[in-house]
Amino acid sequence: MTHHPAPLPGIDALKAQAKRLRGSLEAEGNFISHSEALELIAHQYGYRDWNTIHAACGNRPANPLSLGAQVSGEYLGQSFKGTIIGLSQLGNGARYRVTLDLDEAVDVVTFESFSAWRKRINATVGRDGVSAARTSNGRPHLEIRL
Repeated sequence: MTHHPAPLPGIDALKAQAKRLRGSLEAEGNFISHSEALELIAHQYGYRDWNTIHAACGNRPANPLSLGAQVSGEYLGQSFKGTIIGLSQLGNGARYRVTLDLDEAVDVVTFESFSAWRKRINATVGRDGVSAARTSNGRPHLEIRL
């Protein structure tokens, strides 16, 4: 099997994904054990089984961001809370392309005469969760609290 291009989250995040998967399947009337859910998560990331992905997680530095994680921070000076719904590692893992689905839309325009509301954000951030792109006053466009 080939490995999935998405960054590999930590063990706790993988277990949480398995728990959510099991709950979603159960809500549809499909019952699986927790160990079956762990195996399915391993397969999603391109690993043969749970033991293999578990070993891989133990041998690499933890990724600061993970798919499905609940995050908060600031976007164009506006506080937000949201979920990481898209994540891809760029190059050697120093930067990530991230898509956030915000719990509540934020107004990204500072003029009083009109507004522009955003609920979904696409950005490139470093391992620190901060974008290199800056506003005219020097603040990062996106800052995800890690």
